[in-house]
Amino acid sequence: MSGSSERMPRLLALVPYLLARPGIEIDEAARDFDVSPRQLRKDLELLWMCGLPGYGPGDLIDLSFEGDTVTVTYDAGMSRPLRLTGGEATALLVALRALAETPGVVDADAVHRTIAKIETAAGQAQPSGVVVGKAVREAASTARTRQAVQDAMKARRALRIRYYTASKDQITERTVDPMRLLIVQAVGYLEAWCRRAEGVRLFRLDRIDDLRVLDEPAVPPAHAEPTDISDGVFSARPEQPVAELVLDPDARWVAEYYPSEELAELDGGRLRVRMRYGDESWMVRLVLSLGGEVQVERPAELAEAVRRRASDALARGLHVPSTWKQ
Repeated sequence: MSGSSERMPRLLALVPYLLARPGIEIDEAARDFDVSPRQLRKDLELLWMCGLPGYGPGDLIDLSFEGDTVTVTYDAGMSRPLRLTGGEATALLVALRALAETPGVVDADAVHRTIAKIETAAGQAQPSGVVVGKAVREAASTARTRQAVQDAMKARRALRIRYYTASKDQITERTVDPMRLLIVQAVGYLEAWCRRAEGVRLFRLDRIDDLRVLDEPAVPPAHAEPTDISDGVFSARPEQPVAELVLDPDARWVAEYYPSEELAELDGGRLRVRMRYGDESWMVRLVLSLGGEVQVERPAELAEAVRRRASDALARGLHVPSTWKQ
């Protein structure tokens, strides 16, 4: 499966690549981009829905397919260098300055250099009536958590947190030594040495229920290594069990929301996927929450656990009139 961190650069490179090679075979293009022909066709389908604001005929990228070849017939401006409007430049500067003030997220020097370049080029930006806003805003409680974490990192203080672990449906108390703040796919994380687990852990800011700055220094061990997030936050481990699921069309979002591997497109818009999971009870809850829009093909133990949990739930509800058979 192609990750989003790899897909975006490929999508941006595809249009000029195809413009320079009209009528190229999809198999050849797939080899050049080191992806499967199936993945490249998915990329082309997505490109077909991209373009300039307006998003009607004449605005979207247009592709022409003949047999196993593809040609770009309209590039929607993607062959030209990007020119920011005044509003776009201002919005980008606001976002970059906020990023530069977040300790440990990125190379601050690189961000400041980028800000300087945009400010220099802003005099060439076209005027616009765009009002700059924050677009998607984090919850107020998450913003307070982020600020408290930032303050603790500046003061080099340890933290006492109450944290909700969604995969186990548990709330635990932990003392942690902050290392850095991360933003991965628009979600904020605290990376810290967890004294309870005796290892480096990532904590989603929106799942920290309570936080207290301690009057003791944050001292992660010398051997504490930063988390490799090049393939995303979730790191599959060989010892984790693997589930093969068939998702109905309305449940296909599961393959996008959770780390998974697409195995096959099935009839009726269904999708077969493979997912690793660390806790069986979490996977059982996920399957039951989809209300019959997913089928567990393997392992048999997981399918049996789902049946058993569903039967127990029905048995407990037999005294409720709405569950009686008519």
